[in-house]
Amino acid sequence: MANDVSIAGLRSNRRGFLKATAVAALPWIVPSSVFGANAPSNRINVACIGTGNQGAGILKRFLENDDVQVVAVCDVNTASYGYRDDDQYLGREPGRKAVDDHYGTKLGAGTYKGCRTYIDFQEVLACDDVDAVTVVVPDQWHAIMTIRAAEAGKDIYCEKPLSLTIGQGRAMVEAVKKHDRVLQTGSMERSNPMNRFICQAVRDGKIGRVRRVLTNVGHNNKVGPGPGWKPMPVPEGFDYERWLGPAPEAPYHQDRCLYRFRFNYDYSGGQVTNYGAHSNDLAQWGLGMDDSGPVEIEFIRAKWLPEGSLFNTALETEFLCRYASGVELICRTNDKPVGVRFEGTEGMVETTAYPWQARSEPESLIASEFPGGKVRGDATSAHVRNFLDCVKSREEPVAPVEVGHRSASVCHLGNVAIRLGRNVKWDPKAERFPGDDEANEMLLRPMRGPWTLQGRV
Repeated sequence: MANDVSIAGLRSNRRGFLKATAVAALPWIVPSSVFGANAPSNRINVACIGTGNQGAGILKRFLENDDVQVVAVCDVNTASYGYRDDDQYLGREPGRKAVDDHYGTKLGAGTYKGCRTYIDFQEVLACDDVDAVTVVVPDQWHAIMTIRAAEAGKDIYCEKPLSLTIGQGRAMVEAVKKHDRVLQTGSMERSNPMNRFICQAVRDGKIGRVRRVLTNVGHNNKVGPGPGWKPMPVPEGFDYERWLGPAPEAPYHQDRCLYRFRFNYDYSGGQVTNYGAHSNDLAQWGLGMDDSGPVEIEFIRAKWLPEGSLFNTALETEFLCRYASGVELICRTNDKPVGVRFEGTEGMVETTAYPWQARSEPESLIASEFPGGKVRGDATSAHVRNFLDCVKSREEPVAPVEVGHRSASVCHLGNVAIRLGRNVKWDPKAERFPGDDEANEMLLRPMRGPWTLQGRV
C-alpha cells in the first residue's frame, strides 16, 4: 500500500550518542518484604524514560504498586527548575531520589543499593532486567523510543499524544503489533469511570442519534519570547543535543525545552495535540471511531503570534471534522482546557475540565450513576494499574496503540488544515489525503541524523 511505513529503517549511530552516561553499576537487591506478598516472579521491572513534569507524576503512580519495581530512570537533564510550575525541581537525579526514598522508606535499612540512572534511553532498552518502560518525553521522541522499545521486547506506557505525525503513529502501531507488545497510551481519561459511562451511553443511543460533538483545547499557559529573541548558553547538566534528537538543529533557549516544548511545531502540535489528545479521544470513543476517523476537515480560524516568535504554534484554533455518518466534530480553543459535548436527537451529555464534572439532558442520565455530576478517584493511577494488569494478562489496555494513534490523528488532521489554512479531505482507511500532495507531505517529517524513519507514505 502507498502508506506502508517501514520500521526496519530506523537507525542511529551510537558512537555520537553513547558518550558519558551516569550509570549506577553497583549490584542491588530489594528484599521481598518491600513488595509484600508479591513474589519476585510476579513483579514487573520498570524503567522510566523522562522524569520531568508529567514523567515525575507517572513515576509516582508506578511506585504506588507493590508488584512493580522501578529499577532505573533516564533523562537528559540532571536536575533543574523551569518546568510547568516555578517550584518544580525535576530531572534525572530528583527522579532517582524519589525512587530511592520510596523504597528506603518501605525497607528502613537493608540491602537496597539504589535506582540506576541513565542519560541514553538505548542503554535502558539494552537492560535484560527491564520488562516495561515509560516514554514521557517531548513528542519528537515518541516514535523512535516506542519502536525501539518494542523491538527490544519491552512493554510501553507512552504519554499522549501518541505521535508527532500520522505517519510516525502508523509506524508505532506496526511495531507494537509486530513484536506483540502491550502499549498503553497516556489518555488516562479513558480510565475515568464517568467518561466510560458517558461514552457508552452515547454509543448505546441514550441521547438518540448523535448530530454534533464539541471538543475543547485550552489556551497557551506559557508565554515565550517574541521576534528578536537571542540564544542562551546551554545550562550545565543538560544534554541539549540529546534533547533535540531527531528534531531540526536549533539554538538553545530555555523557553524551547522542558515543559515549553509544547508550543513549538518542531516538537509538538501545540494545545491541539496536548489538550486535544484528551478531548478528541473521548469524542472518538463515544462515536465508536476507535479504528477510524473523519473524512473531511474544515479550517475555521486560527490566531498566531508575530512571525519570528519562539513559540510558533497557534494561539487559538477552530476546525471541524466531518465523519462519513454525517456527524460533525468541532474542536476549538476554550477557557475550559479539556471537555467534550455530545449533542443528539434526544438529548445532550458533556464532561468538562478537571476535576471531571458532567451534566446531561435528561439529567437522570448522569445523576443516576454520579450524584452531583462528579467523580472521585485518580484516573491516572487507574490507568497505570490497567497497564500493569495487561502486562501480566497480555490483554489490550483501555487505550491501546491503535486507539492512541487514531485519536492523535484527529488532532494532527486539524493541525494540517490549520497550518495550510484550508480544508482537506481524508481517507481514514488508507490514511491519505486523496489527491493532495501538499497535505500528504505533512504525514511525516524529516528526521535529523543520525535518526531516520525510512519508508514512504
